[in-house]
Amino acid sequence: MSPSASAADRIRTHLDRVQQLRLQARAAGMDAAVTEVKQLQAQRFRATYADLIRDPRCAAATRFFLDELYGVRDFAQRDAQFGRIAGALERLFPDAVAQLAVDLAETHALTEVLDHELARHWLAHDAGTPPAVRYTLSWRLANDRPARDRQLAVVQHMGVELQQLTRKKTLRMGLRMMRNPARAAGLEALQHFLESGFDAFASLGDARQFLDTIRERESGWISTLFDAPLEDASEALASELARASRAD
Repeated sequence: MSPSASAADRIRTHLDRVQQLRLQARAAGMDAAVTEVKQLQAQRFRATYADLIRDPRCAAATRFFLDELYGVRDFAQRDAQFGRIAGALERLFPDAVAQLAVDLAETHALTEVLDHELARHWLAHDAGTPPAVRYTLSWRLANDRPARDRQLAVVQHMGVELQQLTRKKTLRMGLRMMRNPARAAGLEALQHFLESGFDAFASLGDARQFLDTIRERESGWISTLFDAPLEDASEALASELARASRAD
């Protein structure tokens, strides 16, 4: 993608990539494997951030990240809405809002690329393999560390953008006023994403500690899954998954 591409073009390029991956997965019969990978990751996230979910100050921001960025649900409706108004976002909103939308689209595309690659290797292993071992092996075969690091960096940047936007009171008021027009235009999913992000980070206050925690923990998992001995890495993951199951 050209560095000079507009925000709208970048959003559409990322969303087109996601759509292509969906079609490829469906054609290859990989849908179920992609869902299994996403469910395992969501389970790990619930354990890794259980303390933040219980913290009244951090709970909304944590759930925003886990549900809106890494959730298992189908984001096709929200993607379509973003694609439809990408140009309007760039024309009608401050640059920071357009950049937030670009960050979301890139995070979404990176996540889908990584999940589909994991699913491809996941299918190559026997279904009877313990899930933590199967996932760790798939992670290493995918061998996509630069993309993992980029994914985390974009998420961090998105958090900083949201933090800055919550300080613009007129922007938050404008979002509230957009509810009925958004509903009339069939943009409810997009409206929900924007409002939930604003509200989550407004309730968080200073986001630096929250974002630092995410960076430290996710960097730790990236290192463990790539670098630790296979047995140690899979045991650490199995323990985290079991902790999430006990909490459910």
